[in-house]
Amino acid sequence: MTVIHWFRRDLRVSDNTALSSAVRENNGDVLPVFILDDGLLSAPDVAPARVQFMLDSLRVLDEQLQKRGGRLIVRRGHPAQVLAQLAEEVNASTIYFNRDYTPAAIKRDELVTQGLQAAGREVKSFKDQVLHETDELLTHTGKPYTVFTPYKKSWLNAPKQVMEIGDWRLSPTSVSIFSISDLKSLITNLPALPTTTQKLPKGGELVAQALLKDFVEGDRMQRYNVDRDFPGMPGTSQLSPHLRFGTISPRQCYYSALKNVNYVVPSRQSFSPQASDPKKSGGDAWISELIWREFYMQVLYHFPHANHANFNKAYDTVQWGSGKPAQDAAHFKAWCEGRTGYPIIDAAMRQLNQTGWMHNRLRMIVASFLTKDLLIHWPAGESYFMQKLVDGDPASNNGGWQWAASTGTDAQPYFRIFNPKLQSERFDPKGDFIRQWVPELARVPADYIHEPGIMPNMLQIQVNCVVGHNYPAPIVDHAKQKDEILARFKAVKS
Repeated sequence: MTVIHWFRRDLRVSDNTALSSAVRENNGDVLPVFILDDGLLSAPDVAPARVQFMLDSLRVLDEQLQKRGGRLIVRRGHPAQVLAQLAEEVNASTIYFNRDYTPAAIKRDELVTQGLQAAGREVKSFKDQVLHETDELLTHTGKPYTVFTPYKKSWLNAPKQVMEIGDWRLSPTSVSIFSISDLKSLITNLPALPTTTQKLPKGGELVAQALLKDFVEGDRMQRYNVDRDFPGMPGTSQLSPHLRFGTISPRQCYYSALKNVNYVVPSRQSFSPQASDPKKSGGDAWISELIWREFYMQVLYHFPHANHANFNKAYDTVQWGSGKPAQDAAHFKAWCEGRTGYPIIDAAMRQLNQTGWMHNRLRMIVASFLTKDLLIHWPAGESYFMQKLVDGDPASNNGGWQWAASTGTDAQPYFRIFNPKLQSERFDPKGDFIRQWVPELARVPADYIHEPGIMPNMLQIQVNCVVGHNYPAPIVDHAKQKDEILARFKAVKS
């Protein structure tokens, strides 16, 4: 009897736990299906960049399935209704899928499971998106971890799930299939997809495998602990959108990184000695990032209130905003568009707007700037990121924003506030990244690139960067804003 594998955040054929189990247990008589979920596609924070990446990945997935004798069935609607109809159409005995852990996904999967079971069909779900699930790692008192370091220790010491290895084939199907090349008929009424001029990451399992191979086999993983903080360098893996959509598995990443654990690279002399921990290898540092991903997933699972409110409720009474709504709106718009007058902030935001991606160091800097300099509450920034990021993940995005705002779990202490100029000098010392994304500053000398306003007037004219004309003056004074936000947090702490 036919069974269904429901693809969600696992758009690959290799090392796919639920798919492998479905094929193995049913001799290849498996119907692969992906549902364009109306609930997700109509959400206010749906990102065109993510939709485009998803479509790329679906096309590759269909090609990979065809090599194994199958085809990807694509339907659109609400998953509970679509799966019920499809299961009835093919008389499917069982539906297989890999688990998801966000509040919305949990509610959706409960509804799907209840409906299918009521119709007499079996539902099998599997761990795949993480190496350790929400309840696998608990404190000695049986409670979820809320501090990263002990969670990381527990994560590293726990037995790991093995990778699914093996070749297989699917049985042919007569079910009506929407051609992947004709998906336009299914994606009507969506936000406009990105323009072809945008430099968006490419989706698909083959791209993910190539990125991982390049990252591991070159010296980039070995140097990751040193290079990862410098946005002007190709120091990261670029795999975050692939982990978001499951075009590569976390197990593939973890076991690849193990080959480089404890490989220590000394800091480059031209970089600040504080920019990285020379005692930590590139593999160790990259595995830590995989662990942060799962840490934030289990935090959001156990504390769903953090999805829309402060994780740390002690800071619920912190006052946000300048008290002038029109000014706050103008400041937020300037932040979104990369027109704050702080070069590193503007370069980062323009990178996000043009590519759907932002370097992790810059995510911390711009989030700190929005919350601590512009005094704007973190949900506004979190929502904007989700509207733009190709790797936008509810748990990681929420965790990162609350970390920067000092309202989250194991967050940046409120009294540690990024100075955007110093961060710029430290991590883009010559201003190469800034010039790449802020062309108004292309001719500004390195001595002034982090603070163009201090250039002599004649020099501003010579390099075609008159501050306040060609490039905006800083919209706020960092020192004054720092004092203001510190006073607000202290008022709550006292």
